[in-house]
Amino acid sequence: MWPIPTRRLKKLIETAYREGERRGLAVWCEDEAGPYQAIPQSGHCWQPTGVPGRYPHEYIRGGTAKLLRLFHPTTGHVRVKGVTHSTNAVLHPWLQAELAAILTTLPSVEPRLDLSNAAANRAAWACWQEGLSVRFTLLEELPPVRMLLILDNLSGHNNAAFVCWLISHGIMPLYTPLGGSWLNMAESMQHILLNRTLSGQQPETPEQLITWLERMFP
Repeated sequence: MWPIPTRRLKKLIETAYREGERRGLAVWCEDEAGPYQAIPQSGHCWQPTGVPGRYPHEYIRGGTAKLLRLFHPTTGHVRVKGVTHSTNAVLHPWLQAELAAILTTLPSVEPRLDLSNAAANRAAWACWQEGLSVRFTLLEELPPVRMLLILDNLSGHNNAAFVCWLISHGIMPLYTPLGGSWLNMAESMQHILLNRTLSGQQPETPEQLITWLERMFP
């Protein structure tokens, strides 16, 4: 049985997927795929029958690469960036730039949604924390909520400055519970990346890995 806090987190995320867009909120997921190693990768190959593919018996480890991803489940649209490290100093500026760009594509807030009643506006935010025993503090002044962002529950995603930036731009973060990262639909792309990009390949450098990974999402 799910522990009560985990069950409530799961329900909030499921509600976001089912009803977020119908409530006029864009629903995006974020994840960092990898690290992928610059070494010969196992996988399928199209060698003629009886002529198996051969890997070198010696190779030099050429480093690793990761792929930062934003995924929109409703449309399947993906925004990516290949990196060699995904520290806060790398991840947060990229996320902020991409999320700000996404917000400019959303319909402007209609007068009926621009809640002048502060209590009603706060309730529109607080409903996405309903039933949770641990909640981050909402800002004193809140803009209308425009987007739900589903993230893994990593320490960098809970950074106070980053969370405040999200809220100030009308973005409500929802965190998957411990052991429940599968609730983040961006996770489903991991095997697709491996099978279509790296299966049977022999990348030699992180830069080559990044080029191949980004090419999947022009």
